[in-house]
This record gives sequence, C-alpha cells and structure tokens, in this order.
Amino acid sequence: MKAVFFDDKLEFVKDYPVPEPAEDEALIRVSLAGICNTDLEIRKGYSGVKGIIGHEFVGVVEKINGRDRGLTGKRVVGEINCGCGLCSYCLRGLKNHCPDRRVLGIVDKDGAMAEYITLPVNNLLEVPETITDEEAVFTEPLAAAFEITRGVHIKPTDKILVMGDGKLGLLCCLVLNLLHPDLSLVGKHEDKLRIARGQNVKTILLDNLEMEKSYDTVVESTGSADGFEMALKLVRPGGTVVLKSTVAKGREINLAPLVIDEITVVGSRCGPFKPALRALERKSIDVRPLITGICPFERAKGAFEKAEEKGSLKVIIDFR
Repeated sequence: MKAVFFDDKLEFVKDYPVPEPAEDEALIRVSLAGICNTDLEIRKGYSGVKGIIGHEFVGVVEKINGRDRGLTGKRVVGEINCGCGLCSYCLRGLKNHCPDRRVLGIVDKDGAMAEYITLPVNNLLEVPETITDEEAVFTEPLAAAFEITRGVHIKPTDKILVMGDGKLGLLCCLVLNLLHPDLSLVGKHEDKLRIARGQNVKTILLDNLEMEKSYDTVVESTGSADGFEMALKLVRPGGTVVLKSTVAKGREINLAPLVIDEITVVGSRCGPFKPALRALERKSIDVRPLITGICPFERAKGAFEKAEEKGSLKVIIDFR
C-alpha cells in the first residue's frame, strides 16, 4: 500500500504491507489524511518517531476482527490513543495517559498517512452524512480545541486571549468563541485573522498587541518555543495559561513569574470527538476556510513542502 514513512527522513513508499487488525480492531481504508504541526515537528526530531506518521484522518471501515457493531462500510474518524485497557488510567477512562499507550502515527502505532490503518473499534466514531470528508478530517484537531473547555474552568465573563493564528489557534478560538464572547485572537497574518473575523471572532495584529497582564486565560497555540514566555507577560496575576503547542526545539524560560503572579499552567492535548463532530454537523464551526490544499499521494512530497510554507494552514493528502 501507499504510505508516508519516517525514519530520520520522509519516505513516500508504494509497497508497504497492508496491516492486519488485531482482535477488536478495525481495518480502515483511509480517504483523507491531514498534515498536522506535530507531523512537521516529527521531521525536526520531535518524539523520536519511526514508522508511518499522521493521526488526522477520515476513512471507511473495511472489516472488523471481532464483533461488527454495525461499522463495516461506514465512514469513521478515530481517537488516536490506544490504551492497554487494564491500568488504573484506562479503568478511569483516561486512556490518553495510559503509560503503555500506543498513539496513532506518534508512538508505536503506524499512522494515518497510508491507504489502510488499524484502530480499536472502541476508538471509532461514525461520521454523520451531512459532514463532508474535507470537514471530517478536522475532527481530531477540533477535538483538541474542545479539550480546553473540559480541562479549564473559564467563566463566561473571563477575558480570553488565544495566541497564534495557525491551524490550531484558529480552531481554538472558533471553539471558545461559541461559549465566551470576550475573546480575542492575536496573530501575525492578516489573511488568517480575516478567517477568524469571518466567524465573528475579535482579532488583534501582533504589532498592535498591548503587552499588559490583562487576560484571565491565555491559550498558547503559536507552535513557537517563545510562545510560553510571551503568554506569561499577558496573563493577569492569578490567571491561567493553557499550553497547546508541542515543539521539538527547547529553550530556557524564567519560571519566576509563575510563582510571583501565582499563575496556573494547564497542559492540553487530545480531546473529545463527540462535541467536535456535533459542531461540524450543526455547521456552528466552518473549517473549510482553513484548507490550503488537497494533494493526491503522488504529490505528497509537495504537500509537505506546501504545509511548511509560511501562511499555509491545513494541507490534506488524498488517498481516495
């Protein structure tokens, strides 16, 4: 099968073996796979990944090894964390933190940039008919944005700033804007800020941002090693910084403001798929303006080059 394989460099192969689903797993024929910032960071050395990369997808269930549950032939998306099912975290519904978890395209589990993938049936959710493939492929990153609402208590009156006008920042602000009217997105790119304004989000060009500690909650989603330090300069004393970025490059940060200003820092990663699918089904969030391009696998190398260009948002590989 065709696949995007990483082993110190990207390889675009056409003869990778089709995987066999283990017990209670499904074999899924991938339709579309999205290129995420994490995939770009993997190319720079993040997490020491070796294997097929990619974790954003929509596809069709080909077969199931075990009880069918009515999913064969259905369009699905899938949660990317595969827990052991036996540890204290899994038994509490926290498979995202299972110490032995496998993570699609990241940890010990071949990923979604391939014609076929396998995932536990319990990880799969059927895609409603009214959601297109191009919208459905955003389910995983949109779910990550919804995780903020589950992991952080934000009052309706709170003043919120989302940092970063890339894919993740835009999704975070679109989700939070559904619930919290006093929200602003700050970024460097007028064309990307225009996308947010088109969905009734207030925006600030970075050059016009007043560097004062006035925000109750700051969501750092810049994908930059400098983002956290900047967030600490914007959150009010007693406020909360939510970290959404993962970057390969490290840097030293002065943590004294955390103590002096009594700042709460919350890491936020994967999130719930059901509210993401519900938002896509109800059209309360429009992800289509975030698509920069859709490329067939034969042009996957160019797709990655496009995804790394300044100004690019979501680039999608088409396996249909």
